[in-house]
Amino acid sequence: MQMDDQNLRARLQKHVEFLAAAPRVPGTVEHAQARDHIAGALQQAGFKTRVESAREAGQACLNVLTDPTPGDEDLPLVVIGAHYDSVPDSPGADDNASAVAALLELAAWLGPRLKTCGSCQARIPLAGYDLEEYGLLGSARHSRLLRQAGTDLRGMISLEMLGFTDLRPGSQMMPVALRGMYPDVGDFIGVVGNEASAELLHIVTSGLKSVPGLPVELIAVPGDGRLLGETRLSDHSSFWDQGFHALMITDTSFFRNPHYHKFSDTPDTLDFDFLARVTTGVCAAAWNLLGASGNADMRRLF
Repeated sequence: MQMDDQNLRARLQKHVEFLAAAPRVPGTVEHAQARDHIAGALQQAGFKTRVESAREAGQACLNVLTDPTPGDEDLPLVVIGAHYDSVPDSPGADDNASAVAALLELAAWLGPRLKTCGSCQARIPLAGYDLEEYGLLGSARHSRLLRQAGTDLRGMISLEMLGFTDLRPGSQMMPVALRGMYPDVGDFIGVVGNEASAELLHIVTSGLKSVPGLPVELIAVPGDGRLLGETRLSDHSSFWDQGFHALMITDTSFFRNPHYHKFSDTPDTLDFDFLARVTTGVCAAAWNLLGASGNADMRRLF
């Protein structure tokens, strides 16, 4: 796969700098601006987009959702989402503006291809989830509605903190149960699935590994991940709880990034070359999950 990271890198950085100018706390101007930025970018990419307003656990929940594309209703869904809210007092550059930026660049790359994808074997709805930091409420609502509708869901991918690296030995920590099983240098992207999602995990990991210079590590946990609770800390676990196949792509969050949930989680701390490679891998994984015939020209991502 031939790549020119610089154009993609610049676009990702522009998204992150806009989104992480201030905390995106629900009810604030910044939260609304982030929502509008996501909706506008998805629409510009060619997706029919709506903001779904609802009450979840007594809070206003504003998910940004696209209609599944392409339009053949007999095809299963592959949901790809990232949460856009942040905790108070943190601008949330890595958590989770980095992943929202990747989602928007995925949309820009996929949009024109989905319209002409006569061989696609699945449909993709994209999601900007609200209230992840306040109990996974946005994804809980979405996954619950999909289950109630009897949706044929091939899988869900949660994009969660994708832009931080630390090349120093010992920079990568792990839960106690996993110590010594993974590299101790924080330069890889992680893929977290459960055993029921083994096929999804294989396809997504293969897509990420197709990107030169992107180390990839994976884990498949039993059941719904409760035996290793750290694996549940994003929107994919809402889908596990509804019995769907799902996984998380992550830079491992607080096991690597010392700025997690702090005011110092700012754009200047991120590795945008790494984020560009991860985004390219997400595009490759999405294309594989669509089951489209032929290889996508990933150079056209740029």
